[in-house]
Amino acid sequence: MGRGELRIYLGAAPGVGKTYAMLEEAQRRAERGTDVVVGLVETHGRPHTAAMVGDLEVVPRRAMTYRGVDLTEMDLDAVLARRPEVVVVDELAHTNVPGSRHDKRWQDVQELLDAGISVLSTVNVQHLESLTDVVAQITGTIQRETVPDQVVRAAEQVELVDMTPEALRRRMAHGNIYRPDKIDAALGNYFRVGNLTALRELALLWLADKVDEQLDAYRAQQGISDTWEARERVVVALTGGPEGETLIRRAARIAARSKGADLLAVHVARSDGLADADPVQLARQRVLVESLGGTYHQVLGTDIPAALLDFARGVNATQLVLGASRRGRFAQILSRGVGVTTTALSGAIDVHLVTHPEAGRGRRGAGVPAALSRRRRLLGYALAVLGMPLLTLLLEALPDLTLTNDILLFLAGVVGVALVGGLWPALVAALGGSLLLNWFFTPPYRTLTIAEADNLLALGVFVGVAVAVSWVVDVAARRTREAARASADAQTLATVAGSVLRGERPLPALLDRLRETFGLRAVSVLELTAEAEGRPARSRAEGAWRVVAGVGDAPPGSPSAGETVVPVDDRLSVVLAGRRLEAADRRVVEAFAAQAALALRQERLAEEAATARPLAAADRMRTALLAAVSHDLRTPLASAKAAVSSLRSHDVEFDADDREELLATADESLDRLGRLVANLLDMSRLQAGALGVTATAVGLEDVVPRALDELGAAAAEVTTDIAPDLPAALADPGLLERVLVNIVANALRHSPPGQPPTITGSAHAGQVELRVIDTGPGIPEDQWEHVFLPFQRLGDRDNQTGVGLGLALSRGLAEAMGGSITPETTPGGGLTMVLRLPAATEPEGPQE
Repeated sequence: MGRGELRIYLGAAPGVGKTYAMLEEAQRRAERGTDVVVGLVETHGRPHTAAMVGDLEVVPRRAMTYRGVDLTEMDLDAVLARRPEVVVVDELAHTNVPGSRHDKRWQDVQELLDAGISVLSTVNVQHLESLTDVVAQITGTIQRETVPDQVVRAAEQVELVDMTPEALRRRMAHGNIYRPDKIDAALGNYFRVGNLTALRELALLWLADKVDEQLDAYRAQQGISDTWEARERVVVALTGGPEGETLIRRAARIAARSKGADLLAVHVARSDGLADADPVQLARQRVLVESLGGTYHQVLGTDIPAALLDFARGVNATQLVLGASRRGRFAQILSRGVGVTTTALSGAIDVHLVTHPEAGRGRRGAGVPAALSRRRRLLGYALAVLGMPLLTLLLEALPDLTLTNDILLFLAGVVGVALVGGLWPALVAALGGSLLLNWFFTPPYRTLTIAEADNLLALGVFVGVAVAVSWVVDVAARRTREAARASADAQTLATVAGSVLRGERPLPALLDRLRETFGLRAVSVLELTAEAEGRPARSRAEGAWRVVAGVGDAPPGSPSAGETVVPVDDRLSVVLAGRRLEAADRRVVEAFAAQAALALRQERLAEEAATARPLAAADRMRTALLAAVSHDLRTPLASAKAAVSSLRSHDVEFDADDREELLATADESLDRLGRLVANLLDMSRLQAGALGVTATAVGLEDVVPRALDELGAAAAEVTTDIAPDLPAALADPGLLERVLVNIVANALRHSPPGQPPTITGSAHAGQVELRVIDTGPGIPEDQWEHVFLPFQRLGDRDNQTGVGLGLALSRGLAEAMGGSITPETTPGGGLTMVLRLPAATEPEGPQE
């Protein structure tokens, strides 16, 4: 028995027709003789969708009860027992009722697939786990029901059900998606044209990425290495040289000419791990690439053209951007270079050779450090100058040796000099040794003339071997020193990166690690002030710089206050104080400085985000307010209007009871409207910080009855238990009464019939506590904070029961009076709201 296949219908928003399209496919398969059943379909009251179910077999749902509420879910066991070929399961991201076998519906689907049953399902783009934060930023709505992206990506087929925002809004206006009473709020909030356009783009891009994955998988399975120009991908090759920024901007312009093109930057590092590029330049170029919407990659390779083309073909690139060679003309004659070689081997990939100011000027990298120390080089020269004559005297004392033996001993001496002093002392030794061999050991003796051709060949080979061995020894020593240096630098950078990742504030952590690593007294990051930006460097005074971040003892406040200055860009510099660094250390410090600039950028972005967060919250509140009050203002107004119009009508005669009922309806509706407007005004004052609070000593035994009276007959059965000797609370009497009205009204709304709430009072630790206790369904502890969000009611699916402002306003008013409101679980079930206020130790006058 094989695994079933999953087909998903993806939509940008509710109402685009996912369920309808899914049922159409189910009907087509049923007509072809496939055994199809409906496990679960949510029609949401849409008649066209309900009609599409038609004569398909529907598996009865499983009835469940949760917290006294009757609910239904898909009967997974019944579907498994029925064992159809295909089952229709709507809303893949749905959260199952607690007590079900699985928490999520997609887990039910996985079990069906494992049982060999194919599944048709639906999901909206806002329910994809990776996009929930983006959707929340766009729409202001946080999605609680999500499905992991890999579940959808693993589907055999994902079909996009698309509709333009204008068409979807027309469907909404015609009543084909939501009930008439919810249309205005939906069109003004979630279903705005901008929201729908952004969600549509998200859906298209997400599906395009899945198509790319399928294409890559197919190419890998079929062993296809040729480029398929299904989508423009521009790869720019970076060497770490100063021309990199020019190449990146050129490649970005090429990518911008094609809608949806990808920009990728790649640096080919040497496979031996030795540094061959400027890490500072690469760090800056990586930031530039990412700021232009591209991605940065690094690969290893000894053959640069082959590595570049392997990477380009691996990402299915269509264009490759290279810089014109920086080598001089003589070097280009000896070798074609990377650009020409890559172009010759590129095949279907277009190669752009971009000229730049550094072209043809040669590689002017950092000076190559000596392979050996100065002391060893001097010792090598000494051995060459003194050792060769001493070896000559020794061989003169041994007359039985042949010329071959003499040459081998001189060669051994040259190798010894190379091992001690490196290349140049060895070359001196080789030259001196060849002259000594010719003068003392090659006939005719005591002359520089060589009589026999064999001796000439032997001396020539001696010089060649001596030079070659000296070169190899010097290169090996140089490579060893470079490898040790690269290993030390890499370890240092890895340590710094780890400390930055583990720290809460990356920039100070980076600077502190830099100070410790190089034994410095202090390190600071300086930024040029706005006033000094346009001035020449020589005219900038000490006050032209400001310290962005600093660590250590007295961080430098200007470049002149430190021993080493490392410029990051035109405005930022890292200044080190304590000792002057060696040239080899400066490269590592420059890499640190580039990372410091990145850390500073991240900190500033975080600060900007924190500044924008209250503005975004205020904007979301205004949006929610407009959406929520559209119904709640109309309902009491409509009721009062209808009652008053009926009383003024001359067509109907009302008796006294009818007139009293109409007047009571109008009075109740206007009271409700008054409370709603008062709550909205107070919430606005709280948000603006303009709510005035007059604190005075208030007896709870006086405030509680007034709050219950305001609630009318609904609060007649509320029981109270407040001790007469309870200390007075320090609060604003009017605001306290408003708080109690909202809390008690919430408790009444959720209390079971015949079990009214209870209000108790107590004092503890200088505070007066008032508890409003109900025995209703209660709220899970992880949802407690949600009930205090404005314009949201926990579990509500509509806005017919009010804007959900009472508890949010109550908490704000309580905090304005120096108190708090916290929920607790009622023993035996239910919710207890605890209002805590500071106790008034003695009667006091009004305070502001």
